[in-house]
Parts: sequence; structure tokens; C-alpha cells
Amino acid sequence: MKDEYDFSKMKEVKSKFKKKKKKGVHINLSTEVINYFKNLSIESDIPYQKLIDLYLKDCVKNKKKIDLNWSA
Repeated sequence: MKDEYDFSKMKEVKSKFKKKKKKGVHINLSTEVINYFKNLSIESDIPYQKLIDLYLKDCVKNKKKIDLNWSA
């Protein structure tokens, strides 16, 4: 082994196993929604923000669309 190594010529190698990073966003949610996911969080032992993310990912995966046709 050498006493010292020269790492100045090394190049970065991107890992194919590196997970995609999440992007932080700020959204306003109703207290009812937050409480719903917090209660699910207690039952499932998964952080409520992760549960919201999982639910939204499921919506994306299944191409769910919201029905905005409310009757008066």
C-alpha cells in the first residue's frame, strides 16, 4: 500500500442503483385531509407524508381522474 494516493484524476461514476430524489413542494391541505392521513399513519406505522405520496403515486399509476361535476 502507498502512504498517499492521488485522487485528483478520478472521475465520478453515476450509480444505476441511486434512487430518484424527491422534490419538496408546499401545498395547502385541509385539516380533514391531514387528520385522515395522520390517523392512517398511526394504524400503519408509516409517516403521513409518505402515505400521501404513496396515494398520489397510485393515482398517477392508475391514471385516476377526479370527478369535478358536483350537483347543486
